[in-house]
Amino acid sequence: MGDIWIKKVQTQREKRKFLTFPWKIYRDDPLWVPPLLPGRLDMLNPHKGVFLQRGEAEFFLAYKNDQLVGTICAAEDPPTNQNRGTRECVFGFLEYFEDFDVFQALIETAREWGRNRGLDQLYGPWNLDYEDSYGVLVEGRDAPPVLMCGHSPAYYSEFMDRYGFYPARAQNVALRISLEETPQIRRLSRLADRVRSQGKVLVREACFERWSEEVDAVHMLLGKALAHLSDSIGWHREALEAMLAPFKSIADPALILFAEVEGRTVGFLPGIQNLNEIFIDVNGLRFPWNYLQLLWLMKFRKPACLSAKSVLVLPEYWNTGVIVLLMDELASRARERGFRWIDMSITSADNPTSVLTAEKMGAEIYKRWQVYHYPI
Repeated sequence: MGDIWIKKVQTQREKRKFLTFPWKIYRDDPLWVPPLLPGRLDMLNPHKGVFLQRGEAEFFLAYKNDQLVGTICAAEDPPTNQNRGTRECVFGFLEYFEDFDVFQALIETAREWGRNRGLDQLYGPWNLDYEDSYGVLVEGRDAPPVLMCGHSPAYYSEFMDRYGFYPARAQNVALRISLEETPQIRRLSRLADRVRSQGKVLVREACFERWSEEVDAVHMLLGKALAHLSDSIGWHREALEAMLAPFKSIADPALILFAEVEGRTVGFLPGIQNLNEIFIDVNGLRFPWNYLQLLWLMKFRKPACLSAKSVLVLPEYWNTGVIVLLMDELASRARERGFRWIDMSITSADNPTSVLTAEKMGAEIYKRWQVYHYPI
């Protein structure tokens, strides 16, 4: 590895090199959806990035024979570590050419960074965001990822295994549900009708005029509905609001569904049009003319997929028909609006509510990702 050297990102020019390096990795990959560069620049801005306002991160460039060949970020999230009783070094933005020596140099850089701060294990990859495009793709390279899902070459998972990384949690999966009138869909509707006839569960659409209250409700559900999952991270409210904010202007509130019982919010199922079907052709908004492409495509291209990014139901309501009613309502509304299929992602493979309910609708798992640990 003598001809490989690592440089810490210090200037704006180096920051842009860091963020645009994936264009070199995926230049011949027709399935890759470029990340939106303006959002990534904000993420790395200490005055705008939600993660950097509570934690610390540094960014590194790997060079070999004076050519840029890889990137990595090493970060510490003190509030999350404190809440979970851990000392983890979060790593992400891990991109590299197919060269194990380069991969090893990047990982050793992150380990040294964490070791110098008294941290005891690597955890990732997370790109300074615990919900967007995390993990390494281990299955499903026959279709582009949907909104907020990651994509990576096959050798990424091979190198993780070769180095000795081990799974930090159950795999995360994406499920595909056809909106055609299948026997499974008809059965779901019959079950939902029974729940409706009891009159106990009310499904309502989101009210963006009460945005802060809606965010509070989602934050509450995230804390309680996912607490049973192994390695649940928990949510910082400011991070949740920052993640949801961009969707406020593009989401159809009729597809953002809440379930209530006697006025209490007990469930949440948001459907967002899969904008990756548009973003795949706007080059991450790297150049001014890409904005014109985006405006044209937003006007004339209708995504076929509606992505349900989260299914949250309070544990005490898992077996009361709440999730069945939410799923049936979303499927019905999606069909009326011309969507052809629903993606459910990214959900944990050990989540008993999301996966089992989706499978009852005839869903199939079509992508899997893995998040890893490695001792420092």
